[in-house]
Amino acid sequence: MPSDQKVEQALSTHTPMMQQYLGLKSAHPDILLFYRMGDFYELFYDDAKRASALLDISLTKRGQSGGNPIPMAGVPYHAVEGYLARLVQLGESVAICEQIGDPATSKGPVDRKVVRIVTPGTVTDEALLNERQDNLLCALSQMRGQYGLAQLDLSSGRFLLNQVDNIDDLAALLQRLNPAELLYPEDFSEHFLVEKRKGARRRPVWEFELATAKRLLCQQFGTKDLLSFGVEDAPVALMAGGCLMQYVKDTQRAALPHIRAVALERAQDNIVLDAATRRNLELTQNLAGHYEHTLAAVLDRSQTAMGSRLLKRWIHAPLRQQPQVNARLDAVSELHTEYEQLQPLLRQIGDIERVIARLALRSARPRDFARLRQALQQLPLLAPELAHLKSVLLCQTSQSVLPIPALCQLLEQAIVEAPPVLIRDGGVIAPGYHAELDQWRALAEGATDYLEQLELRERERTGIASLKVGFNRVHGYYIETGRSADTKVPAEYVRRQTLKNNERYIIPELKEYEDKVLGSQSKALALEKQLYEQLFELTAPFLAQLQQLAQTLAELDVLCTFAERADSLQYCRPKLSSTPGVSLTQARHPVVEQVLTEPFIANPLHLHADRRMLMITGPNMGGKSTYMRQTALIVLIAYIGCFVPAETAQIGPIDRIFTRIGASDDLASGRSTFMVEMTETATILHHATEQSLVLMDEIGRGTSTYDGLSLAWACADYLATKIKALTLFATHYFELTDLAEQLPGLANVHLDAVEHGDDIVFMHHVQDGAASKSFGLQVAQLAGVPKAVILRAKHKLMELEQQSHNAAPPTPTTQPQLSLLTEEHPILAQLRDVSPDDLTARQALELLYQLKQHL
Repeated sequence: MPSDQKVEQALSTHTPMMQQYLGLKSAHPDILLFYRMGDFYELFYDDAKRASALLDISLTKRGQSGGNPIPMAGVPYHAVEGYLARLVQLGESVAICEQIGDPATSKGPVDRKVVRIVTPGTVTDEALLNERQDNLLCALSQMRGQYGLAQLDLSSGRFLLNQVDNIDDLAALLQRLNPAELLYPEDFSEHFLVEKRKGARRRPVWEFELATAKRLLCQQFGTKDLLSFGVEDAPVALMAGGCLMQYVKDTQRAALPHIRAVALERAQDNIVLDAATRRNLELTQNLAGHYEHTLAAVLDRSQTAMGSRLLKRWIHAPLRQQPQVNARLDAVSELHTEYEQLQPLLRQIGDIERVIARLALRSARPRDFARLRQALQQLPLLAPELAHLKSVLLCQTSQSVLPIPALCQLLEQAIVEAPPVLIRDGGVIAPGYHAELDQWRALAEGATDYLEQLELRERERTGIASLKVGFNRVHGYYIETGRSADTKVPAEYVRRQTLKNNERYIIPELKEYEDKVLGSQSKALALEKQLYEQLFELTAPFLAQLQQLAQTLAELDVLCTFAERADSLQYCRPKLSSTPGVSLTQARHPVVEQVLTEPFIANPLHLHADRRMLMITGPNMGGKSTYMRQTALIVLIAYIGCFVPAETAQIGPIDRIFTRIGASDDLASGRSTFMVEMTETATILHHATEQSLVLMDEIGRGTSTYDGLSLAWACADYLATKIKALTLFATHYFELTDLAEQLPGLANVHLDAVEHGDDIVFMHHVQDGAASKSFGLQVAQLAGVPKAVILRAKHKLMELEQQSHNAAPPTPTTQPQLSLLTEEHPILAQLRDVSPDDLTARQALELLYQLKQHL
């Protein structure tokens, strides 16, 4: 856009149309303005340049401003949804400006106004959304060390708040939700969370005032206060919720009747998964950023898009309350013999959740009404299939999935069987629904018979054999004759148009009929649009019932999916225990077993009060990481209420799942690979409890051998003796296997491999005891390392082993490499005064370097 000075100049020198554009643009300076002109949406100035680059459309010119051509670009109105979809995916927002005046009666430019603002987090149009993925608008707030987050799915009306006490939990929330659009205050201090995020929007600080937030939310829900929603004790989250609600009202410019409640998500209700854990377990996105080969890709056989979205929410928020989990498992058990009858009916129901939201926003298209009608027609067929089910959840489902005959009948009577995409051309309202509409249509459609009769009569009367009656949009109805028949044309024929070989005429009778027919068509279309708008009013009383129905059907869809997966993939029902521990037999990795072409090697796992940590050794590629990840995934799958890939499974209470597997540089934050590793390790050591499941892989490998070994030893000791978490600890430091003799509750296991000369065969079997060697050279050879390098490494290995044999033997109770940790030393006095719980990751590293310098 031009500067303010140029805008003022433009307003005084431009045409009235451009003055109108500039006035509208000044109200939306930061987003693209699609300005309707005839059959196109046009953009001007910097908007045109941006749109041309983003959408790869032609940049043209229109008129001048200050002696320079005005840049212009445009998109056809009938194809606008495709362009909007591309802009939304890029994180852009667009203001849609439509003509609201009548061109026939307007003096000067037709009146226009911005009728909606399309933003990444508030889109509800089917063409702009990924049907199997939530599209969330989120807002952040902060106050006195606490953080609030509000999340809204406008396409369903689900509105939730979160309040957390530290930035790590907020980062984990954002990673789980992956909002399409994120609002944050101008004074938000944690810039690294928002500054490079697509769809991030800075908002004025005053939009986050608590009093304003409460007032806005009470207005939305029609309540005096928010006590009934249980959110009053989360003031920081409410601040975010107020900003979010104001933003939605500003962009939608319509009532939001489907947003009927707000709820507070409480951390104690779900198993906590931090950002690193979600990434490492590849729940809905693999490490390459794609969907394939993820847990969701394996489990999702949902028949509806709304079921698929719910399944992904369940995967990211496993329950902690065992009674709720068992209720889901009971339902899955009962559906084992029923899902084949239910899934075809669910497939016919479709994604009514988003249809209902478009009804509430009055943006539903004719085919949305047809989809809702089809879904309602399935309910009388679905209800009998649910009536005999006995589990608690399915009994509740059968009581909620009841026919709505009044609404179904309304839609059957009002909407044609196969409606067009848009209402603008008519043909949506069914015959017989409205008598007056039928009359106008009959008049318009009866023109054919009348014109045929008129044509025959005029041929006979005039004797002109070539005479015919026709119509075009420019000249209307006409009587056409050849030039050779000029002498036979009656005097009452008035010439309307002259062509090369023909003449066209009009007569009073035909003109009168033309006015009548064309008037009936326009009246029929106007009445049809009016009746269509009335449908929104007639369906409004059913919105709450429909939302509950959609939620129930989505849950039924997921439970049927779990039943199908259990049947198809041979999963077993997990037994949830009040005793801490995890006991699995013939456990399998749910994703890896689907990718492999050969049979997956299943393995047992047993963790309990007397065996809380497994020290896992074995070669690279031997399956250590797979074994660890499959344990975490099986626990997670069990606590979302699904059967698990194992022969038997007994799982105790779990409050958190932590994984420290792999690492990479975080260059944007200036953190090395080792720093990332230590930060994740610190998070685990600070937050894990006796009911946590911890996966630790190759701790200490990012630094020198002795530093890394010391850190790994200390972490294992701390987890085993202080925290007492359920831990799988994989390592290549064979010295750590001695901990099994020194620490209670720690056991050694290994994944075996067999050598054949210089080759190695990985058995992938987990066995008790420590591995005999790491097979590092053999793995390097498999990877294609040159033979000369492998041979040189073998010679060096022999030298090192010989040096080790010639060295003085260690004492029975110690290892020489670990003398700092096990023998008397002056530094031990310093260590006794250190409380690991009070150290930050950086302080711990500094202490480690100090100890090394003293040595």
